[in-house]
Amino acid sequence: MIALLKRDLRLAVRAGGGFGLGLAFFLIVVVLVPFGVGPEQSVLTRIAPGILWVAALLAALLSLDRIFALDFEDGSLSLLATSPLPLEGVGLIKALAHWITTGLPLTLVAPLLGFLLHLAPSAYAYLLASLFIGTPALSMIGSFGAALTVGLRRGGLLLSLLVLPLYVPTLIFGAEAVRRGSDGLDATAPLMILGGITFGTLALLPFATAAVLRINLR
Repeated sequence: MIALLKRDLRLAVRAGGGFGLGLAFFLIVVVLVPFGVGPEQSVLTRIAPGILWVAALLAALLSLDRIFALDFEDGSLSLLATSPLPLEGVGLIKALAHWITTGLPLTLVAPLLGFLLHLAPSAYAYLLASLFIGTPALSMIGSFGAALTVGLRRGGLLLSLLVLPLYVPTLIFGAEAVRRGSDGLDATAPLMILGGITFGTLALLPFATAAVLRINLR
């Protein structure tokens, strides 16, 4: 499993598998927002939690189609299916590699971009916490969606349509946690729900991903 994780990380860095692409998209969205809504600090402070979470979600979406597509094209996925490593583990490792190369960098960079949107100082800790807790769910759900569309030509649009509705609960509670932190309110409840969503996806979706992969590889 460690060897597979290292391989996927190397591919993400060398083959344009999404490393840096998500960060660039995240930066572009955050930079363009003040041009679209105006430079008023009060407006930017109010919408910053939602904008940061939406931008992070869309940035994570960019590289989902590469999670299984490259392995399917070169036949590596068929070999992984017949290897001693269970497909549930393969799906989990793929999601972990996607989170390390996409979700984790977005989490670390988000506070810096929060300055551009005049995010309230009290919200930075909640922004970090919510992204750190919530982005693994985005990667795991994305891994499941990528398994559903593996082998389909131009499956990127279909993948987005399948995954985006599943992302909505994570988006709602992630942005709500940051919003409550910005207003000086207790954000324990949305963070706990966000954690429940993440743990639920990690517990259930590896099995769903493996089942879908077995069907697509027949």
